[in-house]
Amino acid sequence: MQWDPTQYTKYGDERGRPFYDLVGQIECDKPARVVDLGCGPGELTASLAERWPNAAIEGQDSSPEMIERAAGLAAGRLSFRQRRAQEFDASGVDVLISNALLQWVPEHRDLLPSWADKLNPGGWIAFQVPSNFGSPSHRLMREVAGSARWRDQVGGVLRHADSVSEPTEYLDLLTGCGFRVNAWQTEYLHILTGADPVLEWVRGTGLRPILDLLSPRDIAEFEAEYATRLRIAYPAHDYGTVYPFLRTFVVAHKPA
Repeated sequence: MQWDPTQYTKYGDERGRPFYDLVGQIECDKPARVVDLGCGPGELTASLAERWPNAAIEGQDSSPEMIERAAGLAAGRLSFRQRRAQEFDASGVDVLISNALLQWVPEHRDLLPSWADKLNPGGWIAFQVPSNFGSPSHRLMREVAGSARWRDQVGGVLRHADSVSEPTEYLDLLTGCGFRVNAWQTEYLHILTGADPVLEWVRGTGLRPILDLLSPRDIAEFEAEYATRLRIAYPAHDYGTVYPFLRTFVVAHKPA
């Protein structure tokens, strides 16, 4: 699936808030090696070099477009490489961060125990995933994709709520690995501005599987139908459009 770093970084402040809320709960003073798995265009990863000024910081992402963008930030202790999450080995890692990636990795529940086992003693795993697959933005996207007009071209390519687990499931999983776990959910009320802002938001993330399959002409037709429904579900106010976004956070500490 192709990613567009420029599209992804629109509403960058809103997309960045969960990252900082996640990292703020990691109580690790002097890690030697920190990995940001699913680093995207790299700006958030670069901030980790300020948080941990003596650590080697490595961003990894499966998207060549994202890594090409992130490579321009590489310097000193900060590096980036293209790698799929399924290929990642947590050996020698003190802090593993994953921000809005694991919902794209169907087998992540099987990968987490492996990462937990190989993580350095005293290490940390911290991740957040969207938990808004039942929200109007995603439900309406699936409805349009599943309609008679579009189902033969894009039916079945979109994710559902089973792409991620409930916080209690992640807590049970990592507690079972011997970790001390903090798991919670936060719903952000993002105020988005501009024309069709919710459509503009999902163009950078959830809509990517659709955009990958359709021709430019079909994309315009699909988005026109989808945008009409979004305007009803998310009406514009004088101050902007409110886009509620629920996310699940997990921060887990391995005993030393």
